[in-house]
Amino acid sequence: ERYIKFVKERTEIEQSYAKQLRCVFSVCDSFYSEILNELNDYAGQRELIAENMITGICVELTKYLQELKQERKTHLSDVKKAQQNLEASFKHLESTKKRFAKEWAEAEKATQQAEKTENDLNATRLDVEKAKHNAHARTHTAEECRSDYAAQLQKYNKEQNFFYYTEIPQIFNQLQDMDERRIRRLAEGYCQFSDIEKNVLPIISKCLEGISTAGGKTNEKQDSMLFIEQHKSGFERPSDVEFEDYSQGIKPATSDSSLNPPKVRAKLWPFSKKHKLPAAEDFSHLPPEQRKKRLQGKIDDINKDLQKAQDQSDALEKMKGVYEQNPQMGDPSSLEPQITETAQNIGRLRGELAKYEVKALTCAHISSGVAADPTQNIYTEFDDEFDDIETPIGQCTALYTFEGNSEGTISITEGELLSIMEEDKGDGWMRVLRASGEEGYIPSSYVKLTP
Repeated sequence: ERYIKFVKERTEIEQSYAKQLRCVFSVCDSFYSEILNELNDYAGQRELIAENMITGICVELTKYLQELKQERKTHLSDVKKAQQNLEASFKHLESTKKRFAKEWAEAEKATQQAEKTENDLNATRLDVEKAKHNAHARTHTAEECRSDYAAQLQKYNKEQNFFYYTEIPQIFNQLQDMDERRIRRLAEGYCQFSDIEKNVLPIISKCLEGISTAGGKTNEKQDSMLFIEQHKSGFERPSDVEFEDYSQGIKPATSDSSLNPPKVRAKLWPFSKKHKLPAAEDFSHLPPEQRKKRLQGKIDDINKDLQKAQDQSDALEKMKGVYEQNPQMGDPSSLEPQITETAQNIGRLRGELAKYEVKALTCAHISSGVAADPTQNIYTEFDDEFDDIETPIGQCTALYTFEGNSEGTISITEGELLSIMEEDKGDGWMRVLRASGEEGYIPSSYVKLTP
């Protein structure tokens, strides 16, 4: 199960890596015609690795894992049943043994009573016959109990020998064989993991060689001159500053540069960042998990500002108290505007804090799920390790193409069949699984449920 999880994480890395390699920008013809083509082929091989891993390893091992789980439960159930049968036989043996001991004691007591009655001179013949008859009946019953006890003891010993020398060893051998098959299948998965990578190495090597060849054709002098030509300003260099002779008493002519100051040109640096549009105040444009993190960060920032404002208010109140006790140090009324402003600031921050706490609570309530408690039994320790596999709850088809650029989202294409892992909780997002193994959030309005 851990190996399946490891391979799934590897497929996610391959998918992400391939997505980043597929560059769509064409800075120049040579870059697009050689480097990007090679990278496109290289990305295709990484996608092939991810597809072969998810279908050849994850799917097959997951199916085999369920079969092992069922087989293991069957063997453990057989062990439990055999142990219960042996315990029931032992209880029956103990019951037969106690009955034999009780009846034998009663028989000895009746025999002693018969002998005592026979030796009693006052006893009648009828009393003697009655005592002897009772002793004989008790002795007969005790002999029957003895025979039952001996037979039950022989039966239990036979069942005990069968349990320890035949039945349990057979089940243990089956468990051993099952575990050996599990280890062998896992070893085959290791080899398959390596073979998938080896099969694409020749093509990847050719792609990398093509990239190296393209890199060797790069002319840095030509590129730098091209960059200069594209971004040169076109302004003439300024002329020398003329000498202004005030000794002649003639007002110097204003230089052209002072009458017509050069206009400030717009910044032409090609790598300047564009201003991003402000995000929504409640971060509703983000997926649930990312939105919850941003809301919690906003709450932490407000708490820090609120603590600072509270400390400032406390300091002003203390200072006001000092001024009231010592008027020569200052006028207490001069602090009133600052105290009022600080109180208003504290009220505003508390209002914002309450607002964001409600939004965070709502977001947490929407994205949270209620997990049912697992049924407990004596074999829980063998079953817990198989309960972590998450199964889809439905299928859907993408109506439109969506580019997942935010944290936690994935990209989908129109007409793609997706598995629903988590339904829309009311925030307009749902978590889905692609056939390639990639998992993340998409808008609920972009898909149609498949019956």
